[in-house]
Amino acid sequence: MDDLSEKEQLDQMRSWWSEYGSFVIGGIVIGASLLFGINHYQNKTLQSQLEASAAYEKLIEHVSSGRLDDAELTEIEIATSYSDTIYVAQAGLAMARLYMDQNRDQDAADALRGVVDGNGDDELRGVARLRLARIYLYQDKAEEVVNLLTGEEGDAFSVVFGEVLGDAYTMLGRTAEAADAYQKVLMNPLSQGAVDQQLVQWKALDLPEVEPVAEETAEPETEEADATKSEDAE
Repeated sequence: MDDLSEKEQLDQMRSWWSEYGSFVIGGIVIGASLLFGINHYQNKTLQSQLEASAAYEKLIEHVSSGRLDDAELTEIEIATSYSDTIYVAQAGLAMARLYMDQNRDQDAADALRGVVDGNGDDELRGVARLRLARIYLYQDKAEEVVNLLTGEEGDAFSVVFGEVLGDAYTMLGRTAEAADAYQKVLMNPLSQGAVDQQLVQWKALDLPEVEPVAEETAEPETEEADATKSEDAE
């Protein structure tokens, strides 16, 4: 009876395998392919990151040595071959530093604008925004600073943004807005260590006093109006 039972079980297994075996094999093949694809993608991504890191290190060597032509070629390599890595933004920041060292402030501004407008890390974009704003101040483009930083007050860089924004308002002669920007910096608990609070205080105190707006006085009534009132009284 047991032997018959085992034979029946074997027949059932063969029947099941005959009906569903191809699906099982297909599932194994698909699973293996997916696993291979994932591993291949991860290995390829890792290799790309390593190559991008090596290219960035080469760029930093060029920047440190002041070799502008070599640095520009390496930055192009990073931007074209490793566009999906964080090194694109980092390369932009490095090139901006080199351009400023060589008194090419507009090229530095263009490099930083590329980082600000890019899809990189938020922190790197914040650093680029701050440095770009300071270059605009250096170029006497205070209105550009206002356009760049207005609306960014809630950002993690709000304290340092606020000081630069106050400097821009001061340059534009918008004293009340400058005073408000400096005051927000001084009142922000995050300003400790982020900015030179004493310097910000001096900037605020050095602002010219805002003259109060004189109240409009009523215009004297004309003789014609007086005559009309007299006639009405009669």
